[in-house]
This record gives sequence, structure tokens and C-alpha cells, in this order.
Amino acid sequence: MTKITSKYADFEDLREQAITLRREGLSLRQIRDRLHIHNNDILNRLVKGEPAPEWTKRPNAKDDLREKARELRLQGMTYDQIQVELGCSKSSISLWVRDLPKPEPRYTDEERRALMNAGLSRLRAAQDEERLRTKDRARDEVGPLSDRELFFAGVALYWAEGAKDKAYSRRESLHFINSDPNVITLYLRWLELLEVPRERMHFRVSIHESGDIAGAEQFWADLAGVPASSFQKATLKKHNPKTIRKNTTEAYRGCLIIYVTKSADLYRRAEGTWCGIVLGADSTAG
Repeated sequence: MTKITSKYADFEDLREQAITLRREGLSLRQIRDRLHIHNNDILNRLVKGEPAPEWTKRPNAKDDLREKARELRLQGMTYDQIQVELGCSKSSISLWVRDLPKPEPRYTDEERRALMNAGLSRLRAAQDEERLRTKDRARDEVGPLSDRELFFAGVALYWAEGAKDKAYSRRESLHFINSDPNVITLYLRWLELLEVPRERMHFRVSIHESGDIAGAEQFWADLAGVPASSFQKATLKKHNPKTIRKNTTEAYRGCLIIYVTKSADLYRRAEGTWCGIVLGADSTAG
């Protein structure tokens, strides 16, 4: 091949020679030495559009990953599955396999929904089990209460749910209402600790007018250990036609009201103890 020495050589002639050499498998360095072109910009323009020979390409650490990703894509794997398999980013996977056809969906829409619902069911079941374990551990940590602990618990319970004396309405007596059987059981145990006899306790059910009044009275009577016939006349709640009731199941038993006669001194003890609890918990409290 004629060596070109004139700096005024025709560019197209140079390009034709450079492309010929490129296609013969020469590197840019070899073409530069053959044609005596030492300007890199001109050299790159001469071979523009011609791919470099394979032997000149530097090995890439990701070449193996790229080939494996393409193999997995051809096997029908999704980007997520390939990412889990190879541990590389989805953006890299997308670049490597974007020219390959998308895999056929493994599942129909109905099957996918079924799988999703099954997964959610397993997740909820696991969450429920963990909730129960947490509750069971907390319950077992309590153990039997001393009389002092029960007294404080009862005072806190009454102050949260019981009637309070107001400056504009003097009510120094124990008057308690709640719908939770466990709360009622603890409150009755507290009254027992305070040595309040059952004959000073008056019971009344407060329930929606469409509820099972007799059934509710019997339920609360059994819980309190008194005859249902001793209950005062139930307080009925009128239905508001603009609202939709949600407490319409068989478990709805309204609320139990417990009023203790001759209980002014007990009320004052409860209020004073509550103040002591607050001060004991925070010495800066007023």
C-alpha cells in the first residue's frame, strides 16, 4: 500500500484507506502508523462508523453478567427475577436485554390476583400471630396484682370512665358505665377490695332501643353475680334515622351502669388518690 506523505492528501482518499485497514482488523494505533496520521481527531473522523475489531476491545468485568442476563431473559425471567439471580441493578439489566422480546406472562390476571391474595393472607396471618405473641408476653409479665396495685389500677380506671364531681354539679358518688366485660370485671373487683357490699350496688343497662334488652340484662347479671330481676329499668337510646348503626351483632349488649350508694367518702378517696398518682408520676405537676 502506497505510503501517504503529503499533508495535502485528499481526505476521502485517506478515509477509504483507513476504512480498508480497519476492516482488515487493524487498531487505531496501527492505522495511525501506516498512514502517518498523528492527529487523533482526524484519525477518529477517518474511521467514523467502522466498529473496532473484537481483539481491540478491552475485557469488561460485566461481560459475563451481561451474557448471563440475556440468557435468563430468553428463559422468560422478569427484570426483578434477574436482579435477584445476578445481584445487579435493574437499570443495567434493562440496557443489556432491551433488544430481546419480552417474556410471555407466566400467569393470567386472575391467577395473579389469586397469588396476590394468598400472599396477603399469609402476611396477615403472620402479623396476627406476632400481635398475639406480643400481647401474650405482656400479659404474662404482669402476674398477680397486690392489693395496692389493684387499688391504683381501679382508681385510674374510675377516673378514666367514671362520673366526676364538678363545681357546678356536685356528684361525690361512684357512678360508672362501660361496655367492656373485662373493664366491668376489674371495676367490680376494685369495689370488692374497697369492701363495698353488693346491696349498695345498683345496676342498670343502657342500650339501643332496638337491642335485646332482656338478653343484655341477663348477660350483665351473670357477670356481676346478681339476679337480673334486681336490675333497674333499662335506659334506652333513641335511634337517629340519619345514622347507620354498626353495633348490631349478637355481641352487642349495650353498657352496664353501676351506681354505688353512700359512696361520697369512697369518691373522695379515689379523687385524692388520683391526684397522688399524678404527683407521684410527675413531681412538677400542679
